Amino acid sequence: MEKPKTTKKIAVLGTGGWGTALSLVLHSKGHDVTLWGSSPGYVELLKKQRENTKYLKGIEIPTDLKITSDIERSQKDTDLIVVAIPTPYARKTLQPFTNYYTPGTPIVSVIKGIENETLMRGSEILSEVFNGPPIALLLGPSHAEEVARRLPTTVVVTSEDIKLATKIQEIFITEHFRVYTNSDVTGVEIGTSVKNVIAIAAGICDGLGFGDNSKAALITRGLAETTRLGVAMGGQRETFSGLAGLGDLITTCVSPYGRNRKVGEFIAKGKKLSQVLEEMDQIAEGILTTKSVCKLAKKYNVEMPITNEIFNVLYEDKDPMKAVKELMLREPKPEIDVT
Repeated sequence: MEKPKTTKKIAVLGTGGWGTALSLVLHSKGHDVTLWGSSPGYVELLKKQRENTKYLKGIEIPTDLKITSDIERSQKDTDLIVVAIPTPYARKTLQPFTNYYTPGTPIVSVIKGIENETLMRGSEILSEVFNGPPIALLLGPSHAEEVARRLPTTVVVTSEDIKLATKIQEIFITEHFRVYTNSDVTGVEIGTSVKNVIAIAAGICDGLGFGDNSKAALITRGLAETTRLGVAMGGQRETFSGLAGLGDLITTCVSPYGRNRKVGEFIAKGKKLSQVLEEMDQIAEGILTTKSVCKLAKKYNVEMPITNEIFNVLYEDKDPMKAVKELMLREPKPEIDVT
C-alpha cells in the first residue's frame, strides 16, 4: 500500500481501545497523528509506557505518535478530527473543543450509540455541538484488538457528502484496513447502534447454554427488527445486509471481545445489571442504547420484540429464560413481511 500523496495532521479524540487502534492505522499511513485523552494521568502513563495496557495490551505505540490531554494543542492546525468517545460522554467531552475548532475542518465519528435524552445519533450530536461541520462516519465490524494487530478488517465510511466519504476512505485505507464508501448515513448509524442491543441478547443465549441454532435465529431475527427500524427512519434496506448491518451484528454477537455480549452472559448467569456495571471497566453501549431504541421503536411504530425483551431483562429484572419463552411463543407469522 502506497503512502498518502499528502500527509494530514489528524487529531484522534479518545484514548480507549478504538481511538488508540485508529491512531495506529493513521500513523502507519504516514500521517501526523495526535491522540487526545481526557485524563492527564492516563495520558502521561501512555506517553511513558508507549502501550495502552488497559485496552490494547502488548501493542506498541510509536514514539512519534503524539499523545496529549491539552485540547488546544490537539486542535492546532488540524486537518481532520476523529471522534472515538462513547455516546454517553460525547456531548460533554466535546463541548470545550468548540473553542478551538476551525470551521470547515472535517470530523469523522466512530460513535456507535443513540443519546438517551435526545435520541440523537452520533452524527447529529456532532452536528449540533460543532454547528454543522463536514461529517463522515467510519463504522462496521471492527474490534480494536484486531485492528491494532493489523488483522484484515473491512469497514464502511458514510457521509451525506460522498466526496468527503471518498477522501476519508483514501486517508484510512491500508493493506490491513479496507474501507468502502456508503451514502446511507441513517442506515449505517442505526445498524451499528442497534447491533449492541442484539449482542446483549446473544450473550444471554450463551449464558443460558443455548446452541448454534439459537444464535443463528437471534442474529437473523435481530437483523430483521433492526432493518424495520432503520427503514422507518429513512435508511436503505440494502445497508442492513452490508458491513454496517449484518457484518457488524455477526462480529458483535459471536466475538469473545464483545462487551455487550458479555453483559448479556453475566445477566443470564444471575448477576444484576448494577453488579455488571460495577465490575466493567469499559462502556457497553448497548445498555443505554436499549432504552433509546425502545423509544425510537415506539416513535416510529415499529415492532421490535427482541429489543423490548432486552429492556425488560435489563430494567425490569425479568427472568431471561421467561423472556426467551415468550419470544418463542409469540403469535405465528410469516418470516418475510411483504406488506
